[in-house]
Amino acid sequence: MGKLVVSLDGVVIKEVQITKDKTTLGRRPYNDIVIDNLAVSGEHAVLQMAGSDVFIEDLNSTNGTYINGKAIKKQLLTHNDTVEIGKYKIKYLVEDGTDYEKTMILKPGALPASQQSGFGPSGFGPTGGSTAPASIKVLNGAAAGREVALSKVVTTVGKPGVQVASITKRPGGYVLAHVEGSLRPSVNGSPVISEIVHLKNGDVIELAGTQMQFVQP
Repeated sequence: MGKLVVSLDGVVIKEVQITKDKTTLGRRPYNDIVIDNLAVSGEHAVLQMAGSDVFIEDLNSTNGTYINGKAIKKQLLTHNDTVEIGKYKIKYLVEDGTDYEKTMILKPGALPASQQSGFGPSGFGPTGGSTAPASIKVLNGAAAGREVALSKVVTTVGKPGVQVASITKRPGGYVLAHVEGSLRPSVNGSPVISEIVHLKNGDVIELAGTQMQFVQP
């Protein structure tokens, strides 16, 4: 499933999941994605879903629609494409993780560099600890019993806009860090107060109402 991240001057304004066959974008309030700016036409562009592909088509807008700096009429969107409309930038992201619960996502390598600053090498040496990939097992909710391998360097879990955490693979093990949300995740019932928490086999992580168990061979 794809999503759009709308930003202005580097500040994210909204995130929109693409779930309909047609998603309209423009200044008028009846559009699916409303951008209230004079540089944006009333009906500026439309996104059309064809299977797993998403196309964007400019609707003869006054100022045009650009992808990665080039004006387009109609074009297939690919992961990380940036659509430019006026001063607004809309990044298209493909959720490559399994959307195993409607409100919960798990996707590898999704953190921007600005949010990885706290994940430098500290606390773990190059030796010791298991190098086999760990996994998390969902304990409750619709996805109870689902187990997902933590094979990527960074895996994000949670509900965007509500509560998100990251699990980072290091040479000596895995660490959990709080990324987004006013409430912090908890490990074995204790809220994560420090910048990172080193995970051990059997640890139970609770995040946005979902419990997950960290399993390391």
